[in-house]
Amino acid sequence: MAGFLQQIVVGLGAGAIYASLALALVLIYRFTGIVNFAQGELAMFSAYVAWQFMAVGVPFWLALVLALAVSFVGGMLIERVIIRPVEGAPELTVVIVTVGLFIFVNAAAGWIWSFLIKDFPNPFPSGAIEAGGLTVGFSTLGVFVVVGVVMGLLYLLFQHTKIGLGMRAVSANPDSARLVGIRVGWTLALGWGLAATVGAVSGVLVAPLLFLEPNMMGGVLIYAFAAATLGGFDSPIGAVVGGLIVGVAETLAGAYVSAVGPDLKVGVPLVIILGVLLLRPQGLFGRAVVERA
Repeated sequence: MAGFLQQIVVGLGAGAIYASLALALVLIYRFTGIVNFAQGELAMFSAYVAWQFMAVGVPFWLALVLALAVSFVGGMLIERVIIRPVEGAPELTVVIVTVGLFIFVNAAAGWIWSFLIKDFPNPFPSGAIEAGGLTVGFSTLGVFVVVGVVMGLLYLLFQHTKIGLGMRAVSANPDSARLVGIRVGWTLALGWGLAATVGAVSGVLVAPLLFLEPNMMGGVLIYAFAAATLGGFDSPIGAVVGGLIVGVAETLAGAYVSAVGPDLKVGVPLVIILGVLLLRPQGLFGRAVVERA
């Protein structure tokens, strides 16, 4: 029993990381209706920016703040320069643009920093807490705290600020928001900047667990898509819950399903995505789309 509970703890730790990237996917989808396939690469690039600041002697937490600021500005620029010109275009066009952005950011990171693996410092202590036969690492606890803080800040932004109210209005009905004086274009750019910032947190959380290299977020992006699909692409809470469920499911399948094992765990999120699309396309917390005849 203790071993089973330990696997759940490990799964929750991994799921919190998936949730942070899924949250970024959901934010962009809520504001623009776009599924950003380049979200993982933007998070990876932000991790490199933080690493570069630390490489020149900037302390970790200050480097993180600077990287988040760069990510926010970069997200806004991407919306203005790359996404805005294809606004209203067919969905396939937008998909191709985000896939192209994926390739470009990956190649740019390799060109600037090379494809050699780099170490990324872990901001959390290396010890662990042991209680009742369970071991919870300080790193895992730190990830939970960071994701919780991000969720809390997003809640305060959306529920208790004028900017958040405007973003919710644009998300619900851009045309009506424009009629009451909300600058929809500026709000969409803010949404992309906010999503890029949240994604950057995910990249910084992943980098210490893996090695920093341009392809490090590829697998994480698959799990994040599964989390967003399971929770609902229009629900930030669903993204977090979905991430935790995916993390636990993947860990338990790898540990207890012999046909899966540690080598085929990546198939778990794909099965989850397929199952949700077949049984409940809107996800656990998403709203079903109602179209009038």
